[in-house]
Amino acid sequence: MMGRDDIAVGVGGDGGISDAGEIHPDVGGYLPMIDQGMSTAGGCRYRQAIPPGSHDGRLDTDTNSGVRRGFLPRGPQHYEPLRQPTAQQVMVDTVSAGPTTLLLLGALTNAAVLLMAHPHLRRNVERVYVSGGGVRVPGNLFTADDTNPFAEFNMFCDPFAAYVVLHSGVPVTLVPLDATNTIPVTVEFFAEFGRRWQTTPEARYCFQSLDQVLRRRRRPGPGLHGSTGFYLWDSFTVGVAISSMGNDEVNGGNDFAELEYMNITVITSNKPYGARDGSNPFFDGSATPKFGLKEGGVHSGHVQTGIRDGFCLVPGSNTGRCQDGYTKEVAGSEGVRVRVATSAKPNTDNSSTLDREFFKSFLEVLNLPRQSGRFNISTQFPFYREVLYKPDFMNVSRGKPVIFDMDMSPGDFISLIYLLKTPREVIDVKGVLVNGNGWANIATIDVVYDILHMMGRDDIPVGLGNTTALGNPTLGCNNAYAIPLGSGGFIDSDTLYGLARLLPISPRRYTPESSDDPEHRQPSAFEVWQCVRKQLDPGDKITLLTSGPLTNLANISLSDRDASSVIERVYVVGGLIRHEGHEKGNVFTVPTNRYAEFNMFLDPLAAKTVLESNLNITLIPLTAQRKVASFGSVLEALKQTQQTPESKFAQELFSLLKELQSREKLYHHVDIFLGEVLGAVYMVQGSDLKSTVMPKRISVVANTTRSADGQIVISNQSSNLVHALSDFDGDIYYNRLANSLANKKQSAIVANFEEQKAIWSRPPDNSEPKHTKFL
Repeated sequence: MMGRDDIAVGVGGDGGISDAGEIHPDVGGYLPMIDQGMSTAGGCRYRQAIPPGSHDGRLDTDTNSGVRRGFLPRGPQHYEPLRQPTAQQVMVDTVSAGPTTLLLLGALTNAAVLLMAHPHLRRNVERVYVSGGGVRVPGNLFTADDTNPFAEFNMFCDPFAAYVVLHSGVPVTLVPLDATNTIPVTVEFFAEFGRRWQTTPEARYCFQSLDQVLRRRRRPGPGLHGSTGFYLWDSFTVGVAISSMGNDEVNGGNDFAELEYMNITVITSNKPYGARDGSNPFFDGSATPKFGLKEGGVHSGHVQTGIRDGFCLVPGSNTGRCQDGYTKEVAGSEGVRVRVATSAKPNTDNSSTLDREFFKSFLEVLNLPRQSGRFNISTQFPFYREVLYKPDFMNVSRGKPVIFDMDMSPGDFISLIYLLKTPREVIDVKGVLVNGNGWANIATIDVVYDILHMMGRDDIPVGLGNTTALGNPTLGCNNAYAIPLGSGGFIDSDTLYGLARLLPISPRRYTPESSDDPEHRQPSAFEVWQCVRKQLDPGDKITLLTSGPLTNLANISLSDRDASSVIERVYVVGGLIRHEGHEKGNVFTVPTNRYAEFNMFLDPLAAKTVLESNLNITLIPLTAQRKVASFGSVLEALKQTQQTPESKFAQELFSLLKELQSREKLYHHVDIFLGEVLGAVYMVQGSDLKSTVMPKRISVVANTTRSADGQIVISNQSSNLVHALSDFDGDIYYNRLANSLANKKQSAIVANFEEQKAIWSRPPDNSEPKHTKFL
């Protein structure tokens, strides 16, 4: 949008830190330094403080409350596995080239790793500007105030990294809560922004984003005075930095903030120091502390293990005692001299409705015609239009109603395409439910919308499920820590290994409850269930296919006590029935749990609730899935068929996964996604696969230990049977899958984004697909 495709972008890093403290290449970004290792799974210690769902959590942040998809243009660059530059690569290249200023607007992990791994580059870092911390004011961990009232989010996400940066010897300017608390977005500022200051694409985007944030926070009505409850934390930090760089940084003034020098440090552990209690990986389990840290020193105490750490709770008080991440003012050599912003300067123009000097500059700069944005999505293409594709089912017999419940792993998207390709006389896909505690961030729901749009099925509702396992608090990551954060995990699943950018863009997208358009707000999984149930014809029942944790179905069963009366059968992809211990599970990130399968492990209580219920269940266990986990076989079958947009997409995805698995050990597990597709094919064509199904009385282990949770065992005391797929003809399966994807019937309406660009580059004509709705 801004015409700066020349700027390098680095992300995360899949390296590790050895027990001896050796920093391997490209570490950083996914985990705080204290949890860095050779595996990128885990990291639940600090990140559980960030709400995972909507209402200012990861869902709203990742989608920018839905504004991003409907506004930003589509650039030529995108994430590609093993090709995406890492944060360390970009930082090393940039700082090596000459004097550099660092602006740090989040956790300080990447900067700390840079300074530790490349100490010779410190001389090229002129100054570091840090957004975060709270020196003389309380912290803002609203999710953990009863355990840690001192920390601010950016510092709390990696306290040791913050300590490293502040104590590195590099000059630091800190813009903490002390200052940012004094620059709340006022009703007057927002009104002025909306009235006169949206002359550039970037100004309009910022306003729309701010508008959505304030709607979620139920801002005061027009004409009221006061704060909206939102602050320009990071924007203000950038303004302070730019002003300082234009003046004498050491002693010069600043246009936007009052600054003074303070002697501060960052608290990384809690007293008593030297007490090894199992909370501190820098010291526990090792004779020699990592990084050569001092035994009994400031880093050797108890490290907060989570937002409900019992050590941090004070009996009879709502205020905790832990100080991890606290930017504390101290005396003597324990601290370092840091230039600290203490407050935002008032506007020198007393007649202005903008009460802060920075507000005036913020609006002026955003609206400067110089270096302005080139376009947004609607102006990038001369004939951009948003169209919904809805099929005409007039005079078409409809098959059995189906709901697909998915956690948005790669195999799930191929399953979804397969279901949409199946003749409507056989199955009628009524709805899609998505899990937020599986292989993908819940914001990946937008990719589901894109697949449906590609296939001309914008009529199918998509329901948003919970982001945590059944029975777990909203703020927590019990069991979800097993999903890798780096390669082969969230970053790849969230982007469909970079291939999501090839898909056409759907007009539908995640839309928060606070949207101007309540008709199109994002429905929940339960709302979609209710809608589908209400629309059933007399005598009809629903068939469900689940391919992920069973959280959604468990919640439906618990919320709708009569749900089983309208469920004909549930096909469950997942689980490993433990017989004699000869076949192992696939939770490779938890090696102590040898017999669990991911879908069951990610929500053991939900699995127990569903599998031990009176529902009619067919299980597609891991043993069956492994029989069709061959990249070579599925790619050979696809190669033998004619090509459609959807078969081409499947071939590209499977080929990429195969290549990644052969090139990099971090992708050793990706063939597990192949077996997931078996559930969809078996549900539709089970009788043609020469299959054998065995009745089993089972029980699910739940809420015990991570070494046992999610395991399925034979239990003769169980009153209910599940029917487990035990055998089938793999060759027939591969051929049926390939032939279905290659079938020209019910093929894609818009093949890919390239075709969509061509549509947006010409005026509408009679070639537009039938049965469309222009928005």
